[in-house]
Amino acid sequence: MAKGPRYCVPYRRRREGKTNYRLRRKLILSGLPRLVARKTLKHMIAQIIEAKVEGDYVIASAHSKQLVRDFGWLGYCGNIPAAYLTGLLCGFKALKAGVRKAILDIGLQRPSKGCRVFAVVKGCLDVGLEIPCDPSVFPSEERICGKHIAEYASMLSSQPELYEKFFSQYLKRGLKPENLPEHFIEVKKRIIKAFRGGEVD
Repeated sequence: MAKGPRYCVPYRRRREGKTNYRLRRKLILSGLPRLVARKTLKHMIAQIIEAKVEGDYVIASAHSKQLVRDFGWLGYCGNIPAAYLTGLLCGFKALKAGVRKAILDIGLQRPSKGCRVFAVVKGCLDVGLEIPCDPSVFPSEERICGKHIAEYASMLSSQPELYEKFFSQYLKRGLKPENLPEHFIEVKKRIIKAFRGGEVD
């Protein structure tokens, strides 16, 4: 462990593994609002944040819980389809607040191709936000709509015990996991309709 009279103690949030201050400084110096995408075991959070002298100011925010509460989402709130829909919702709110361009802030998360964080970015981009990001890191359209989950559920349907064990929450909410892609499209249309009226892509 480093010590001595010239040793500088790192900031508390750096010691706790919450903030990379060098990266944060670069993001702030860009002059753009940050799309802060965070994941937990069960949920996704997306926020458009502007840095000010007195602290961060949240311009727009979306949580995967809102998909359930406001748009009838019956699927799991911590998977790739939910991440995309959370990004879509955050993107619409950002545009409504006058934000047109942002820069991605994933904090200390390790980026990996096709992960939930990049599904959030894809949702924001599909709304019309400008966010610099390499399209090759986005999940495929099949994974975004949950086709991989539906195929896995269909494979397990011949083993009722495993099927009910892995998809108990889906079944409890009244959604057969095999129907997730269709349900995803329905919820996406509800979100678009809520912000664009009758216009549905």
